[in-house]
Order: sequence, then structure tokens, then C-alpha cells
Amino acid sequence: MSGTTTAIIGFAVLLLLIAIRMPIGLAMLLTGSVGYISFMGLAPFLSYMKSTPYHLFANYTLSIIPLFILMGAFAERSGLSADLFRAAAGFFGRRKGGLGMAVIGASTLFGAICGSSVATTATFSRAALPELRRYGYDPALAGATVAVGGTLGILIPPSVILVVYALATEQNIVKLFQAALIPGLLATLFHCLVLGWVARRDPVAAPAVEVDETARGHWRAIWPAVLVAVVVVGGIYGGVFTPTEGAAVGAVAMLIIGVARRTLGLAEIRTSLLQTAETTGMIFLILLGAEVFNSFLALSRLPANAAEAIASSGFPPLAILAMFLALYIVLGAVMDELAMILLTLPVFFPVISALDFGLPAEEAAIWFGILVLIVVGIGLVTPPIGLNVFVVGALAKGVPITAIYRRVLPFIAIDIVRLLVVTAFPVLALVLVRVLN
Repeated sequence: MSGTTTAIIGFAVLLLLIAIRMPIGLAMLLTGSVGYISFMGLAPFLSYMKSTPYHLFANYTLSIIPLFILMGAFAERSGLSADLFRAAAGFFGRRKGGLGMAVIGASTLFGAICGSSVATTATFSRAALPELRRYGYDPALAGATVAVGGTLGILIPPSVILVVYALATEQNIVKLFQAALIPGLLATLFHCLVLGWVARRDPVAAPAVEVDETARGHWRAIWPAVLVAVVVVGGIYGGVFTPTEGAAVGAVAMLIIGVARRTLGLAEIRTSLLQTAETTGMIFLILLGAEVFNSFLALSRLPANAAEAIASSGFPPLAILAMFLALYIVLGAVMDELAMILLTLPVFFPVISALDFGLPAEEAAIWFGILVLIVVGIGLVTPPIGLNVFVVGALAKGVPITAIYRRVLPFIAIDIVRLLVVTAFPVLALVLVRVLN
């Protein structure tokens, strides 16, 4: 049996294990282990496993993941999301669709602290959904707005997805954060435009409201956290500190702010630490499973063979890129985004690296990373799975998930337009990288 055939069988087995609801990290670890043994034997595999987990997890750069997760957990438990929403609502609520725009704006600011899409979605489901429904918003549109706003948790730097991409492809994390900012802000703008369009077509679904709270008071409550986000992201962009140092500064600063506001007690701090440990453990298991599975793929030579075959196929580079992005959207609709990236990058990235897009190799890798980030965001709200929609559906009692999906469709359409724009104009992702480095 050829290496390519063995690798294809491995992919099929992996998808089967995922389909029967085995945890994705464990499924990749099991499949990769069996595949590795089939090529090298048991003794080399045991020797490989003796050193690989240590070398993988001892990577200093990986410490950025639990630190950013902890910063987001402190922000969530301290009630920052509710204050962000109310402050934004005070400014935008009086226009049609303005309260939904407030959710998008607050999610953007929260994404600069959190770095997780699911956490952002869950947080604003609790903070914003009741308010949107209280002011007469269509429940399905309210749910769709929160789900789409949640994607900004990974689109706005810092982003756990970008950290994992940087580690998997050996790219500079700072440059990836820089590249993500403008496309992320474009997402905020485009989502607000969709809400404005919906409000004009269906004023009853997204009415203008008179908020009964002063925005000024809420802005006074959130400005320390906003300052932390600016300092962390700005410090990383400006080279004042590394991403890992920035994450540590942000986590400690959010802890101090929460304690000073008296919204973080011992119970909330304990819950934040446990949440961080649980999420980090899950991510690290996926990373280990992906590492073993990718070693199996490397032994099969599938990535190298695929890169050679596609590069010599005669298809234009943009056509190949379009096929990859379309596949990412499909996979993102049915798979965990982190596992999807780690599963596909060993095959896709060598192909992208071998193609000529008229950009230096490093810029092409960064640009591809941003495109992957965008399609991951699309996948998070795309039927039939759309993880963010499921999170909202679980918390929005009495709202059919199919109704939320219908309301999400215009946002998906505008996100595909944004994807095409960033694909056609790589400078949107690369301008800050070029200016700041």
C-alpha cells in the first residue's frame, strides 16, 4: 500500500472517529499514532512520543494561549461585556438597527481582550440578548447578531487562532496580529452595514430605541479595560513587548481592574482559573494530536506529493487558492475551527508556499493566514453546524435555530464579499506589516 493511500485511509478513519463524537484531539492522536506505527514500527513511535510532548509544550511561545484565555476569562467574569454593550447602546441605540450595531461594536472591543469566538458569543448571549429582546428586536435577528459579533473574538487581534497558525507555519505572531487588524475592522463595518440594510427593509425587526441609561456613565466604567486592550495591542504592534509579555500584562491588568471594581471576588477568580485550565488543556490536546497526525502525514509524503501535483497542474494560483478557501468554508461548517486548521495546514500550506502570487514568501504566508482567519469566522456561523449559532441557540430559549440561520445568511454573504476583497487586494492585510516593520 502506497503512502498516499495510507494517508487517505487515515483521513477517512479520523473523520469517522469525529463523526462518532470522539474528542477531536484524541481522534487525531489515535489515528496519527496508528499511522506512524504502520510506517516506522512500535519502537520508533515510543521513542518519538518520549520526547515530542515535552518539546511541543515546553515551547515558550505557547504560553501566550493560556494567558490570553485568562485575560478574556477575567474580562468576562468582571461584567465588562455588559458595560461595553450598554455604553455602545447609549451612543447607537437611537438609530434603526443601532442596538444591534452596539453589539457588533462591543464585540469588537471585547475581541481585543478575549481572543476567543465562542467565549465572546457566550458572553454577549448573556449580556445583550435579553436587552435586544426587551427593546423589541426580532429574536432570530438578535441571536444572529450576537453569533456574528462573536466571530470578532478571533478576527480582532489578539487571536488564539492566529497564534496556532503562527506556530504551525513558523510565522511571526506580531506580523500576523498587525495584518489582522484592518480586515477585522472591515468585518465590524460590513456587519453594521448589514444591520442598517435589515433595519431599512424591516424596521420592526430592528427598531430605533430610546435607551434609558446614560452612555457617559458606562464609558467611565469601561475605560480602564479599553485602555488595557489599547496598551496590550499597541505595545505588541510597537515592539514594546513580545506577544507573550503582552498577554501576561493584559491578564494581570484585567485582574487588578476586576478586583478594583469589586466585580472579581475569590469565587470569580477561581472560576476563571478553572475555565482557563480546561480550555488550555483542550487546546493542548488538539495540538499534540495534530503534531502526531501531521508526523504521520509527513511520513506518507501526502503533503509533498499534493504540493507537487497541484503546483504542476497548470491551474492559476488564485484558482487553487479559491478551491482551498471554499473547502475551508465547508469544513468550518461541520468541524471545530482549531482542529480544522491543524488538520489541513500540513497539506495546504506547502502548496500555497510553492505558488507565485506576486508577493514575497513571508507576505504570502501572512496573507494566507488572514484569509484562513476570515473563512474560519464564516464557518463559525454557517449551517449545518455553525458553532456560534449553536451557542446562541442554547442560550436563546424559544428561538428556533433555523430562524437564526435565516437571519445569519446576509452576514455570511457580506463576509464572502469581504473575503473576495481581501483576496483581490492583499495590501489590506499587509499595509500595517509593511508600515510597522
